Amino acid sequence: MERTEKEALVGEVKQRFDRMTSAVFLDFTGLNVAVVTKLRDEFRKAGVEYRVVKNTLVRHAIKHHAWSKKLDDTLVGMTGIAWCYEDPSAAAKVVKAFRKDKEHEKLKIKAGLIEGQVLDAEGVENQLATMPGKDELRATLLATLQAPLQQFLQQLNAPLQNFAYLLKAKEDAAGGAG
Repeated sequence: MERTEKEALVGEVKQRFDRMTSAVFLDFTGLNVAVVTKLRDEFRKAGVEYRVVKNTLVRHAIKHHAWSKKLDDTLVGMTGIAWCYEDPSAAAKVVKAFRKDKEHEKLKIKAGLIEGQVLDAEGVENQLATMPGKDELRATLLATLQAPLQQFLQQLNAPLQNFAYLLKAKEDAAGGAG
């Protein structure tokens, strides 16, 4: 790879780190091509960008960030990076689900990055992967907003409902007495 190609790749990786909401660093040692292709497909379905980049190029791309030194231990050996741009937990969820299969256990999480905070492998799997997604948060917010309205409507309908019960009771009493 020539210097100009490397510079272009560093710029591209730098841009991805600047745009991302989170990133997951993976060690894919021991996985065959078919398994890695399947992983890439799963990432694509979740809207996650995945790429294998040389560690030295990644170091150059992130050197202007305050958290770059914290990733020095991570950027060793074979490293694949999964960038999320909308849902911060998407990549971690894909990896966690992917690793449940016996033949995919060789996929290792090296570290994670969210909002400038570096997470270890356990943090990615236990915290980032269990975070609710954007759609789940929207549904929760909508349910929270709808609950008071439903209770208000129930309160408005209660007198009418009670009046109907009263009429029914009178009717039953009159029918039982006659």
